[in-house]
Amino acid sequence: MSQRAVHTFIAWLEDEPGVLNRVTSLFRRRNYNILSLNVGRTHEKGVSRLTCVIEADDDIARRIEANLRKLVNVLEVKDITYAPALVRELALLKVSAPPERRAEILQLAEVFRARAVDVTEDGVVLEMTGTADKLDGLVAVLRPFGILEMGRSGLIAMTRGRIREDA
Repeated sequence: MSQRAVHTFIAWLEDEPGVLNRVTSLFRRRNYNILSLNVGRTHEKGVSRLTCVIEADDDIARRIEANLRKLVNVLEVKDITYAPALVRELALLKVSAPPERRAEILQLAEVFRARAVDVTEDGVVLEMTGTADKLDGLVAVLRPFGILEMGRSGLIAMTRGRIREDA
């Protein structure tokens, strides 16, 4: 049996009601846990792009890819786990930032290339895009200040260079 790894799938879907439900139901029926799921529009009208991250061995990943291809409204599927890829996530963090600590918080944010998108008299909202590890690092250094709220987008991935048809 092969070792479990984190697999990243990209699927292009027809932008129709119920498509996401059919995709997630596939994972539910087979009792696979989704670690990250992100869906959004593409540059093509009527096509959405799904990035899904799961933990599975290579055999299960191949079966998931095959089952995704069989779903109605799924146009294309790629397992990019072993391909050179860019992987990013967006986070918004609302941090307690009284005036006497605000400069310190903003300096830490700058180190992580996060930027302030909202400032109130007692808090700041930071926006950051990066790898999950980098976002986790920012969260760790801000935790002592008091994270009031956080939202993360889930991973978005894209292979580097041109995707070959046989990849």
